Amino acid sequence: MTETGEDDRIRRRPDDEGADIYDEDGNVRSDFLALVGAAIADRDTIFLRQNVARLHESEIGDLLESIQPDQRLALVRLLGDDFDMTALTEVDETIRREIVDQIPNEQIAAAIGDLDSDDAVYILEDLDKEDREEILAQLPFTERVRLRRALDYPESSAGRRMQTEFVAVPPFWTVGQTIDYMREEEDLPYSFTQIFVIDPTFKLLGAVDLDQILRTKRQTKIEAIMRETTHPIPAEMDQEEAAHLFEQYDLLSAAVVDENERLVGVLTIDDVVDVIHEEADEDIKRLGGVGDEELSDNVISTVRSRFLWLMINLGTAMLSASVIGLFDASIEKMIALAVLMPIVASMGGNAGTQTMTVTVRALATRDLDIYNAGRIIRREAGVGIMNGIVFASIMGTIAGTWFHDYQLGMVIGAAMIINLMAAALAGILWPLLLDKVGADPAIASSVFVTTVTDCTGFFAFLGIATWWFGI
Repeated sequence: MTETGEDDRIRRRPDDEGADIYDEDGNVRSDFLALVGAAIADRDTIFLRQNVARLHESEIGDLLESIQPDQRLALVRLLGDDFDMTALTEVDETIRREIVDQIPNEQIAAAIGDLDSDDAVYILEDLDKEDREEILAQLPFTERVRLRRALDYPESSAGRRMQTEFVAVPPFWTVGQTIDYMREEEDLPYSFTQIFVIDPTFKLLGAVDLDQILRTKRQTKIEAIMRETTHPIPAEMDQEEAAHLFEQYDLLSAAVVDENERLVGVLTIDDVVDVIHEEADEDIKRLGGVGDEELSDNVISTVRSRFLWLMINLGTAMLSASVIGLFDASIEKMIALAVLMPIVASMGGNAGTQTMTVTVRALATRDLDIYNAGRIIRREAGVGIMNGIVFASIMGTIAGTWFHDYQLGMVIGAAMIINLMAAALAGILWPLLLDKVGADPAIASSVFVTTVTDCTGFFAFLGIATWWFGI
């Protein structure tokens, strides 16, 4: 242990429920990180239990991402049974794998038993098959069956995200029976907002909100107050599709059913918020050609993640260079062309990226579909023409003044109009085309749009110049 001093007294203060571990910028406070680091080094389990184990799982997740890699496993081991395994659902996949791989399967199995099924699945799905089976074998039969069923669904499906703990009652029960059941039954979810109504085969019949239960007399039958569940979510449905239903119908929770319309779980708004965040994060990364990269990844895995798209971009750059090569004689005779041609291509690239970003996001949120695509295409074409005219006037004036040749200004102005128009159309048509053929527009659009704007810009500018000046 360290010698007693001011920092030591702070580090060993009693549990402070009102303490805030974040600074004004929303980052974990540096002084708190220093105290935690010192406690880990000193193996001060008293401080860690009083000031780390008490934190919300999201706060522990932020702490795990903020401390040094060699401190993470040490912190988990020092906390032992006091470590909230739910915190592993709040960190990125690399850190989660790094920690879980070093925890004995017996400890994971013991902790999994205390988690909600959706959190348990989130952790188990990252494990090797052998470790996963060993952990599942140590769980009670009912819980093991629930988790296996969820893990059998596709990785990004609603079935993987659902919680298998729910409250379901038959339609002939009274409100009083239902209330007594909820009071006496121990194996119920920690929190819920709906009670589902099922037949003897577990087929979903409807649902009753808790507030309706509280406002209804005890002798009233459930079938008299239940409402039809108009938006049950198939377990095989993609999680992004399920999130869209929550957004469209303002749902707090929704029943998840199998192919026979039997109730198998419930999807809640907290899981849907995570899905929305993950999907948005994934789209942004794919637009940049980054793949599934995480901030905690090492150099080798990061290079591997980025290499493919950089290689593809190298190929498209060679295609653009070949277009320039067609006009090498013109460039040799008029050096100003070499100076100005990157401007045309760059403006087209930026304009195309703007349109592409808006289009990809609109496709992801389903704001853009076959019914309004024509109107949006016409709008983007109009934007491209207007921007082309404005920037053609600006750049034409600059180029004419710069090189004392206003004919050159007219040439670059014409090329600017053509390329900005092409950029606008490429920025919307390529994502629509890729989406139509079943490809993810977030992955491939940027490569195609950049290729179109570079090749069109170079060809338009150098081609018009060669024709205009006769070189």
